[in-house]
Amino acid sequence: MLDQSHFVCVLLSPVAIPLWLKLCYTLFACLIVAVNWVQYGPGNFLWFSDIALLVTAPALWLESPLLASMMALAVLLLELAWSVDLFVRLITGASLTGLSAYMFDPKIPLSVRAVSLFHIPLPVVLLWMLYRLGYDSRALVAQTVFAWIVLPLSYLLTDRSENVNWVYGFGDKQQKWMSPSVHVILLMILLPLAIYLPTHLLLKRIFG
Repeated sequence: MLDQSHFVCVLLSPVAIPLWLKLCYTLFACLIVAVNWVQYGPGNFLWFSDIALLVTAPALWLESPLLASMMALAVLLLELAWSVDLFVRLITGASLTGLSAYMFDPKIPLSVRAVSLFHIPLPVVLLWMLYRLGYDSRALVAQTVFAWIVLPLSYLLTDRSENVNWVYGFGDKQQKWMSPSVHVILLMILLPLAIYLPTHLLLKRIFG
């Protein structure tokens, strides 16, 4: 997907992503990895949001529209929903979706909750990258295949109580009306159709 001509073009063409942003983002991502590794362990990095946080770093350095587009499909709608839920709860005390509920859990150290605020700037960075680099239509297929790898791994390698990527049930509650393996297969169908495809059509229209 990334051949030698791509790197030559990046070196010879005007820089689309400024160096200061690449450096600051990379340092910020390293800080988050260190904090979350201690708090949650390596399984936490199978969350799509954490994957997007990490993959966006090489996407910035490579100035890759494909990687940026894939991560936008993966997390853009969910990150925006997380941010809306957080701000609504801060203002009204009520939660719309429960996505940001852990941000108000006093049992989680404040430093850990603070670094989780990366959910707010991440979609902004991804949208700005698409504005600068354009949207790559190959992202729909690529991200779908990637999700089909991540979801089974989340089911096989993480603890049931962590419910990474909701492989045991939507939200905090684990579902009991179907087998977990069937639920994972359902997720593998729903994510591309309900999340990736609408986002793909919208981003293609705006940035394509």
